[in-house]
Amino acid sequence: MTRTAFLNARLIDPASGLDELGALLVEDGKIADFGSRLFADGKPDCPTVDCKGHVLAPGLIDMRVFTGEPGSEHRETLGSASEAAAAGGVTTMVVMPNTDPVIDAPSLVDFITRRAAATARVRVLPMAALTRGLAGETMTEIGLLMEAGAVAFGDGDRTIANARVMRRALSYASNFDALVVGHAEDPALTEGTAMTEGEFAMRLGVSAAPAIAETIIVERDIRLVELTGARYHLGQISCKSALEAVIAAKARGLPITCAVSAHHLALNELDVASYLTFRKVKPPLRSEADRAAMVAGVAEGAIDVIVSSHDPQAADTKRQTFAHAAFGAVGLETLLPVVLGLYHDGRASLANALKTVTAAPAAILGLDAGRLAKGAPADLALIDPDAPYILEPSSLHSRALNTPFEDRRFMGYALATFVGGECVYDRAKEAR
Repeated sequence: MTRTAFLNARLIDPASGLDELGALLVEDGKIADFGSRLFADGKPDCPTVDCKGHVLAPGLIDMRVFTGEPGSEHRETLGSASEAAAAGGVTTMVVMPNTDPVIDAPSLVDFITRRAAATARVRVLPMAALTRGLAGETMTEIGLLMEAGAVAFGDGDRTIANARVMRRALSYASNFDALVVGHAEDPALTEGTAMTEGEFAMRLGVSAAPAIAETIIVERDIRLVELTGARYHLGQISCKSALEAVIAAKARGLPITCAVSAHHLALNELDVASYLTFRKVKPPLRSEADRAAMVAGVAEGAIDVIVSSHDPQAADTKRQTFAHAAFGAVGLETLLPVVLGLYHDGRASLANALKTVTAAPAAILGLDAGRLAKGAPADLALIDPDAPYILEPSSLHSRALNTPFEDRRFMGYALATFVGGECVYDRAKEAR
């Protein structure tokens, strides 16, 4: 039996609301005990980690991570993405099916699982494609993909435009209680565009689409969920009208959840400034009113999850004119600082802010993680929520460096990350 004791910790469990000083004991990769009275009578007879009063919380769960493996390893591998995840306090990441070949067969789900086991520092869970080849035409074999290890089904950053195909996929998924993850952008309105339609896009002379292109698909899929009863998660929303539609759907008791990306919480369309392509994301950055609505949605609990939407791109695809540059931004290492920003701004308690990246995604995915509980996996993040720093792209662990937060001033980062009780990242050692 291997045992490790974490002492002098501020224990925060977003699932239960626990926030107290105490200790935590790990045995054979699982949480054996924790609390304020643990080891109060004396020092434990096992290796210890002195948390020095810092926050010890469940490791983060990121539900939206794009990688380049297989097919585009020059952008990102499962190994390099896991290094970035560990440095960001992320212990579980759900990888999107947008690879080459597409993750649309059980053998490819198995490949991702095996490859991650061999190369990744954190837990990697594959999302399988909902349609073959991400073409939006023919459903994949959801039952077989679930047996192979897929935790959810979606076409990543592609919208299934055909409502009949989407209805059939939702109906089929409901038979397996499978989670369907949708991407909300009407292709007919967004094709060939690069920004959100409005005065700023007009001044820059950039082709743009209205934010309503997102809401149209959100409202369509809500109706299809009402028809089929399938569990449905919006991979990310970014505008006020889409959020209002989700709130109304939840009020009717529909099994719908949603996420927002960190960059849509922290940035708006004006941050594109003079055609900064590292801030060209999908969906595009919205108006300040929409950004503020996303923050309020998280604070009020209407938005369930915050994701990094980590999407690494090669330098040559970003260093082009804004209209031709690729969409996407890396975000695994900036997810936690953005989440902590809600706490520092007084919009949420620390426990509630962390819930959006721990207990909430765990509940949606049906994982026995994201909480401090006896018998739960000892996937932990040791966090200093008050440490100020300036983000330098050269400090990132991702293979790609296309961050929209270059030179951004943040407060808070992961000091260390543990998966199954084993340390997979130590900031202090890295700084030496």
